[in-house]
Amino acid sequence: MSDTSPRLVAFDLDDTLAPSKTAIDPRMGDLLLALAERVEVAIISGGQLQQFKTQVVERLPQADAALVSHLHLMPTCGTQYYRLSEDGITTVYAHSLTDDEKSRALTAVREEAERLGLWEAEPWGEILEDRGSQITFSALGQSAPLEAKMAWDPTGEKKNTLREAVAARIPDLEVRSGGSTSVDITHRGIDKAYGMRQLADATGISLDDMLFIGDRLDPDGNDYPVLAMGVECHAVHGWEDTADYLEALIPTLPARD
Repeated sequence: MSDTSPRLVAFDLDDTLAPSKTAIDPRMGDLLLALAERVEVAIISGGQLQQFKTQVVERLPQADAALVSHLHLMPTCGTQYYRLSEDGITTVYAHSLTDDEKSRALTAVREEAERLGLWEAEPWGEILEDRGSQITFSALGQSAPLEAKMAWDPTGEKKNTLREAVAARIPDLEVRSGGSTSVDITHRGIDKAYGMRQLADATGISLDDMLFIGDRLDPDGNDYPVLAMGVECHAVHGWEDTADYLEALIPTLPARD
């Protein structure tokens, strides 16, 4: 960063702010608002807007519109961008896939998952989901319990094999590893680095003045593109680790002018 303090702190969602698909702890809600009193706060995830709402927005403590206006929500890795205001969640932009792109993506991922023996016969909810600007494959279903998700592919080998097979079928689209059991398909060039660049454009804050916090900064992880683009990053292992880090970080940040 160009000085000692970031002007914007961005987070991954699942396994960084909360366990996968679960609501943030009240401790985390307090910390996010305390952080927003000093810097801009962004959340960038492959998840859809509804996840942001149920996991984070609806769990935040009561706060005035001026404070929550410093929160930036970027579902589906920044292909959608929302802000919070006194009127609720407002759309900055949403870049959707075309019907043809969606159809080809859904077909490719289903056929390749079946070919590789990765199509679950009895999933917890839908395996394929149309998120508008992203198609998501969730191997065990959208509502799979955390324990089952963590046990499905601990090395990432299944997910990476599927990603490569699907990418070969639809080379005009981006296919990347998502969460613990998911593969995401978007327009090419869409990853969390894309979301960070969109934030820089929208806020006027340089990437050099941003800090990203995530649990998958390893080369195969979906947070890695942010590290690779040169943004300062801090790796965490679960939301408690994030909370401990924020409790140390927040007092060092200058108050907003």
